[in-house]
Amino acid sequence: MATTETTESTGHEEGGAFPPLDSSTFPSQLFWLAIFFAALYVLMSRLVLPKLAAIIASRKGQIDGDLARAQALKDETEAALKAYEKSLADARANANDIARDTRAKVSGEIDAQQAKVDADLAAKIKAGEDKIAKAKAKAMESVHDIASDSAADIVSQLTGTKVLKTAAAKAVAAVKA
Repeated sequence: MATTETTESTGHEEGGAFPPLDSSTFPSQLFWLAIFFAALYVLMSRLVLPKLAAIIASRKGQIDGDLARAQALKDETEAALKAYEKSLADARANANDIARDTRAKVSGEIDAQQAKVDADLAAKIKAGEDKIAKAKAKAMESVHDIASDSAADIVSQLTGTKVLKTAAAKAVAAVKA
């Protein structure tokens, strides 16, 4: 078996230093570093950073606008809530006034009905008392007649003589007075 050796050329001599670390190439590396750094600085400062600043300013403006709109909506909501609470308080006061007026009206109607019923009852009581007085007077007349009759019968039975009703009535009247 035969072995073939191939060597590739790396472009530098064997045993030499790695080119980025070779001190003989430092001045050219520093030159190109300065050029690329300056180009990158100009590119960033002239093109990229102004665009980023514009984007940031635009976003800040949009955020500020959104915050202002949110504050306005919050204020509007608070105003609507205060108006709602005021209208609710007004409605409650109105309802209380209506209830008070209704109570007063109903109370007045009840008092009027009660006065009417009291007057009717007073009239009926007066009529009943008058009937009772008449019945009592009639009963008292009957009692007087019954007492006279009873006295005449008792005296007749005790004495055995007939007593006139008029005489018995006079005697009962004299005892009564």
